[in-house]
Amino acid sequence: MLSAFISAFRTPDLRKKLLFTVGIIAVYRLGATLPSPGVSYGNVQKCMDLMANNNAGGVFNLLNLFSGGALLSLSVFALGIMPYITASIILQLLTVVIPRLEQLRKEGQAGQAKITQYTRYLTLGLGILQASAFVALARSGQLFNNQCDQFPIVPNTALPTWVTLVALVVTMTAGTGVVMWLGELITDRGVGNGMSVLIFTSIMARLPSEGWQIKISQGWWKFFLVIALVLLIIFFVVFIEQAQRRIPVQYAKRMIGRRMYGGTSTYIPLKVNQAGVIPVIFGSSLLYLPALLLQFYDRNNLNGWQSWIQNNLVDPTSYIYITLYFLLIIFFTYFYVSITFNPTEVADNMKKYGGFVPGIRPGKPTAEYLDFILSRITLPGALYLGVISILPSFFFIWLDRQQYMNFPFGGTAVLIMVGVGLETVKQIESQLMQRNYEGFLR
Repeated sequence: MLSAFISAFRTPDLRKKLLFTVGIIAVYRLGATLPSPGVSYGNVQKCMDLMANNNAGGVFNLLNLFSGGALLSLSVFALGIMPYITASIILQLLTVVIPRLEQLRKEGQAGQAKITQYTRYLTLGLGILQASAFVALARSGQLFNNQCDQFPIVPNTALPTWVTLVALVVTMTAGTGVVMWLGELITDRGVGNGMSVLIFTSIMARLPSEGWQIKISQGWWKFFLVIALVLLIIFFVVFIEQAQRRIPVQYAKRMIGRRMYGGTSTYIPLKVNQAGVIPVIFGSSLLYLPALLLQFYDRNNLNGWQSWIQNNLVDPTSYIYITLYFLLIIFFTYFYVSITFNPTEVADNMKKYGGFVPGIRPGKPTAEYLDFILSRITLPGALYLGVISILPSFFFIWLDRQQYMNFPFGGTAVLIMVGVGLETVKQIESQLMQRNYEGFLR
C-alpha cells in the first residue's frame, strides 16, 4: 500500500489531484474555525467548556460532529454540508413523486445538470432556515443546553441587534454556498466525491478531541476497550460494505450491418447494503424531533407526557428508543431501496439491448426475479444497519449515560467514514491500474 501511495504521487496528474483535494480540505477546515461576525468566540469557548465539564450532551452534538465542531462554534461554515445532503435527499425522494423530475432524470447528463441546479437552490433555502434557527437557539442558550446563560453568545454592540442577527444568517448561508462549491471542486478536479470527502473530514477532525474526553471521564481501561470495539466494528462494516450478490446477465448476439455484436456475459451487482447510510440518517432525524420539541420547555418542570418523551424518546439508552430506532432503520432501508432500484426498469433495459438472466425469461419474469432477489438481500442489509446503529446504545448502558451524547464513534459516523474511505481508495486504485501501477487493495 505504501509503494502504491508513492506511485500515486509520482504520477503528475494524480499528484495534482491529490494536492488539490488536500488544499480544498485545508480551506474547508479554515472556514470551520473562522468565527462569524458579531459572535463572541471567547464566550462560545466558555459555554463549550461548561458543557464538557457538566457532561451536558445536547441534541445538537451529532450535528456538531458532522460539521467538524463548527456548529457550536457558530463559525462561517457552521452549517457544514448537511443542508446540501438534506436537499439532495429531498430531490431524490421527489423524483418518484413529481413526473417532471423523473423525466429529467431519464434525460441523461442535461437532465442531471438541471436537477443539480434545483438542488443548489434548495440548499440555499434550507441554509437560510437552518441558520435562522441555530442563531435563535444560540441567543436563547438552548443550542448549548442552557449551560451559558451568563455568557451571551451575541453581545450587544453599537449596531442594532437585528443587523447583527441578519449578518449572522447571511454569513452562515453564504458559508453553505461556499462549502457546496468546494465539494463540487473536489468532485470535478480532485479525488473522490467532494461532498462525501468534506463530511469525512469533519468527522475525522472531531475524533481526537472527543475520544480524549472519553479517556478523561472513563479512564484508560474503558478508553482502550472503546478503541478495540471500534476497530472490530470497522472490520465488520468493511466486510459487509464489500459484499454483493452478482446476478449473471447474458447478451444475445445480434447482426448489425456486417458486424456481429453481443454475446458477452456480465452481471448486475446488488450490494447487501444497497441503501448506504441514508436510512440511518432518516431514522436519527425523526428521533431528534422529540428532543427538539423539549427544547421549548423548562427541563426542570416537565409534566407527564413531557417526562415520558424525555425518558423514552430522547434518552438514547432507553430500550424504547433503541427498539424504535432499529425499526425505523429497517423501514427506511426497504423504502429507500424501493425508490432507488426499479426492477421493472432494469428488466426493460436488459430486454431492449438483448440481455437476459440465464434460466429466466426476459420482461416481466426478469423483473419479478430481480424484485425477489432484492427483497431477500435487503433484509440482511437492513439488519446490519440497525445493529451497527444501536450497538453504541447497548455499550453505553453500563457507562455514564450523559457521555453517550459526546460519543464520536456512533454507527452513523463509522458508516460514513468507512464508506467514504473505501470509495476514495477505489477511485485512486482505478487510476493507478490505468497506468499499470499496483493499487492499494491487493
